[in-house]
Amino acid sequence: MQPRNMSMSGVVDLAAVKAAGEAKQKAEEARARAARQQGGAGGAGAAGAAPVSLVIDVEEADFEQEVLQRSAEVPVVIDFWAEWCGPCKQLGPLLERLAHEYAGRFLLAKIDVDRNQMLFQQFGVQGIPAVFAVVAGQALPLFQGAAPEQQVREVLDQLVQVAEQRFGITGISVEGGEGGEQAPAAPGVPEDPALAAAHSALDAGDLGGAIQAYRNVLADDPASTEAKLGLAQAELLQRIQGLDAAQVRKEAADAPADVRAQLRAADLDLAGGHVEDAFGRLVETVRRTAGDDREAARVRLLELFEVVGHEDPRVVAARGALARVLF
Repeated sequence: MQPRNMSMSGVVDLAAVKAAGEAKQKAEEARARAARQQGGAGGAGAAGAAPVSLVIDVEEADFEQEVLQRSAEVPVVIDFWAEWCGPCKQLGPLLERLAHEYAGRFLLAKIDVDRNQMLFQQFGVQGIPAVFAVVAGQALPLFQGAAPEQQVREVLDQLVQVAEQRFGITGISVEGGEGGEQAPAAPGVPEDPALAAAHSALDAGDLGGAIQAYRNVLADDPASTEAKLGLAQAELLQRIQGLDAAQVRKEAADAPADVRAQLRAADLDLAGGHVEDAFGRLVETVRRTAGDDREAARVRLLELFEVVGHEDPRVVAARGALARVLF
């Protein structure tokens, strides 16, 4: 097996999977409602939120909820397997271990092909084990058969990178153990002096200095969420500095095909608190453009996602809209 050059071209059509899953899920929900009505209200649910499961067993009835919907916030890796499959018993534990090691950068969905023939056929699986991924509702094959750990890691690293660069999907935060145990609190860590200097520059209005300082932090720690947020905020403020809001909005209204005008208007929308307007404007710009113009609008949208925060429901919705217009 060789790592794929992932283009996220949507090689698997999930429309039929979704439709069949919806029908089956509705039937299951109807049966569950009838059972509740017969058995009474029952006891109250357990207090507190359920812990995040990084490895889940998926059936046809819950495929849409557990895979398609969750793929808007985290890449979902699908392991097609069966109890009688020897190579599956080699690959499965490796994928499960890596799912915990990657700590929320992807979820592992295990699908028993004997119990879920419809999914097996819809994905066009030729043999097992077979591994696919779903990102922002789009599916693509990763590899088939058992493989050395290093090659599996390379494929997963590519997947995580594509999800972040193309869709701004960075995964989910995992707090505490999956069994409900809470991780011990980390001792207080002094703030990074370089990050503190970047914050100070931003607070002082030195946007150029703040941008460079945040970039310096990210050069040493590319995963720093705080530095990414600070950089996105500083760059936004620098872009709108000196703009005439009325003129910008007039130009954007008069020339909907002018990508630069739409980018400026989206920046002002976001800075003014009109988050959904900003996202909608850029998604529409991506839809109607191609080539360098489309890429400029897509990249600006991802930059604005950083400003708002990836867990914001408006960002989740906009990521889904972006995926629909791209594919």
